[in-house]
Amino acid sequence: MLADAAPLPRPEQVKCHERHERLDAPAVIARIARVSKRPRYTLLLLNLIARVADAKGSAGPYVWEDGRRIGIRDWLADAMLPLAQRDHRRLAVVEKVRADLARCGALPADPVRAERVIEEEVRSRVLQSGRCSVSRSVSDLVRAGLVRRWYQGYRVDHHNRGAQREAVYTIPVEVRRALGQAG
Repeated sequence: MLADAAPLPRPEQVKCHERHERLDAPAVIARIARVSKRPRYTLLLLNLIARVADAKGSAGPYVWEDGRRIGIRDWLADAMLPLAQRDHRRLAVVEKVRADLARCGALPADPVRAERVIEEEVRSRVLQSGRCSVSRSVSDLVRAGLVRRWYQGYRVDHHNRGAQREAVYTIPVEVRRALGQAG
């Protein structure tokens, strides 16, 4: 069914009346399926962004959790972490971390402390990978016309896109409606 669908046009190619068409949940899923190699992950991410978005549909640059301010991308990567816990590749990461720490002499002799150190390092590596996955999936959502991404912070027009700037994701009202997030 989705293979027969026409490719999604670029935002600058979308006609004015198409930009404001009323979407429903199946149309959102179809758009994601056309642009993403990981549509389920991307749809979950869109739902998380919609849930933390304000009344205007903007999420970020920070999310407050337990009295702490966390960058939106880090918060999303942490929220998606349970998916990585089930991944078979995680076992390979655990063994790689164990070998790296042993080689450096950083693995404690106490087995309980060693497992704690290994788990902390694995979590750090998985979160780093998760931030990259979040960025790729948000790029898919931008290509699908379901999210707008912009940056807030110091030196916004700097050539280095990561120059102390934090992402803000905005979900248009018609997409929020399709997700059941706006009236």
